[in-house]
Parts: sequence; C-alpha cells; structure tokens
Amino acid sequence: MLNSLRQIINMPRLFNIFRFLPLWSVYAAVAFIAFITAIWMFSRPKPLEVSIHTAARNKIESTVINTRAGTVEACQRTKLSTITGGRIDYLGVAEGDRVEAGQVLMRLWQGDLRAQESVMKARQLSATQRYREACAFARQAEKDAARQEELVKDKFASPATAEKARTEADFRNAACASAEAEVETVRRQLESIITDLDRTVIIAPFNGTIARINGELGEISTPSPTGVAIPPAIELIDDSCLYVKAPMDEVDAPKIQPGQPVRISVEAIRNKRFDGRVRRVAPYITTLEKQARTVDVDIDFVNPEEAKGLLVGYSVDVEIVLASRDSALLIPAAALREGNKALILGEKGIVSERAVQTGIGNWQQTEILSGIEAGERVITSLHLPGLLPGVRARVSGTNSR
Repeated sequence: MLNSLRQIINMPRLFNIFRFLPLWSVYAAVAFIAFITAIWMFSRPKPLEVSIHTAARNKIESTVINTRAGTVEACQRTKLSTITGGRIDYLGVAEGDRVEAGQVLMRLWQGDLRAQESVMKARQLSATQRYREACAFARQAEKDAARQEELVKDKFASPATAEKARTEADFRNAACASAEAEVETVRRQLESIITDLDRTVIIAPFNGTIARINGELGEISTPSPTGVAIPPAIELIDDSCLYVKAPMDEVDAPKIQPGQPVRISVEAIRNKRFDGRVRRVAPYITTLEKQARTVDVDIDFVNPEEAKGLLVGYSVDVEIVLASRDSALLIPAAALREGNKALILGEKGIVSERAVQTGIGNWQQTEILSGIEAGERVITSLHLPGLLPGVRARVSGTNSR
C-alpha cells in the first residue's frame, strides 16, 4: 500500500497538491478516504432479490370456475308418492332395478275401492238395461203417435185419440232421456272410483333406475302434505341422460352464455376431463347465504357416451371458457398492481413502473395489449418490502424464469 501511495503522490496532477504537505499527512488523508469509501460500500442498500417473468406470446383463455362444487344430474329425475295414503299391498321393484315407462311400481290396499267398483259396475249394467228398455218403448210410442196423426188427416180417427198417442210418446221419450242421464251418472261415478284407484298406484312415468324406496310391504305409506317434508315413496332417475349443474358467482353471470365450451372435472375420477357446453343459465340468482349469491348453470356433455357410468350426484368442478387468444403477450395475473400497473426490471437493475392496457385474462395469466414488450422482465414478487420504482434489484437465485 505504501508503494501505491508513493505512486499517487508522484503523479504529476497531484504533485502540486501534496508537495508542500508532510508525507505522514498525505498517508493519513489517503487512509481516511479509503476508510470512508469502505463504509459507503458496506452501508449502501443491497439490491433486492426479486422473482421475474419474461413477457412472451402464447395462447390464453379467459375462464370462470364454479364457486361451489357442481353436481352430476339426471336429465329426468322424479320423486313419486301415492296421492292418497294407505297400506302397501304390492311392491314390485327394488333399489337399483331398471323399469320401463308404464310399469306398476307400488300399489296400496284397494279392497274397499274394488268393492265399490263392483257395485257401480252392476249399477251401470242395470241402468244400461233400463235405458235400452225405456228408449225402445219411446220409439214404439213415437211410431204409434205418428200413425194416429195420419189417421186423423184421413178422418179415420178422432183428434183426441191422436193427442193421447202424442202425449204417450212424449212421456216415453222423457223416460228414455231420464234413463240415459242415469247411465251417464253411473258412468261418471265409476270413473270417480277408478280415479280413486289410480291414487293408490305408482306407475313409472319414464324408463329409468330405482334410486330409493321408502317403505316396505305392509307398511303405511303417507303422501307429503303441504309444508311437511316427508320422503317420497320411490325415487326414479333416468341415468341414460346426464348433465352437470354448477353454481357460478353472480358477478360472472353476465359473461356466461349458452354454447360456450366447458371443461368438466369429476372429483371421483382423477386425471380425466370431459368436454361440455353451456345449455342454460338460470334466469334468477340463488341466495343460500347473503354473502354467497350464485346462478345455476346447466352444462351438457359434448360426448354423452363418455359420461355413461357416471353416478348421479358426483361432485364436479367446471371451467367455462369465455374467450381465447392464440398469440397473446402474457404476464402472470399476480404481477399486476392496483390501477393496471406493473414493475419492470431494467437491464441495469433499476426497477421502473409501467401503466399497461390489459385484454382477456384468467386467474393465472393476463393479456397485455400495450405498455410492455415481449422479452421484458416483469417482477412477480410484489410482496417484497421496499420494492418501489427507482430501487436497485437483481434476479433471485431461485427464480424459475
């Protein structure tokens, strides 16, 4: 170090400064300068270590996901109960059975109604016979009255005889009409009994699978009255046609339209996605909780054959694709600051702030329309204290990109 100081002192430019000073004072001045320089070097702020993402072009999709788990639903699903209550007299199916439309699934005891039906059928037969007899007499009386009226015209019978014949015909016609009305009354009474019989029977409205049965042979089955939650006697599902119902956040509702593509993930089937398409967006908001308002979206499977075998009630997640770009300039969504601003790490290690214009995006990436060029380094570790425009920074050794 002494030789270096002598070289500095012997330099022509510094000779005029130091030639009149004692040598020891020159050494002291140089040592002081070196000390101050060392303090500054060790006390100045170290560059922040930041994580970066290099802006590049790639495909991006703007998507929304369900707020709560969706559900695999059957296109047709019904909960069946008898209209009236009674004792189960016939139970022709078990849970898991396949049934056809029109098949009788359950029937209550019908002894009293069957007896009434037999009585009413006998009454119907008797009323029909009386109707036929009365109308036969009416037709004959009508012929007799017409004959007497012809004889009066030819002056072979008195008007009183013809009038009496006409009165008899009118009486017989009224009796015929009365008998016909009685037949109709009995027929309607029989229909009422048959309707009551239908109230005690459960018939499959469509082809499907028995999902659940509540009740056993000989037990009393009671229909659910208004305002009282009683389980249905039989639950029938058509699992040959499946779709997904998913609750979406109310904020996303205006963006979702029928026909948009959907990716469906079934919780029970890992590493497999099903293609879907939005079929219907509910015209109202569901309010399960005041702070959790959602809209139900119905989603069809693009390939229904792939969905065969899925169980009704499976928990699913959906991702609805709102829009897509094939070659968009992308940065991580987490790299955006409030007010659509981003921090850029320059070539000299100085942080700068840029205002950017964004396009479509999702929870992972955002499209940049202006403000950032491809290849620029965007800082993603925005949580670091002291990270402000103008500070020095360097790329962290653990940075992934």
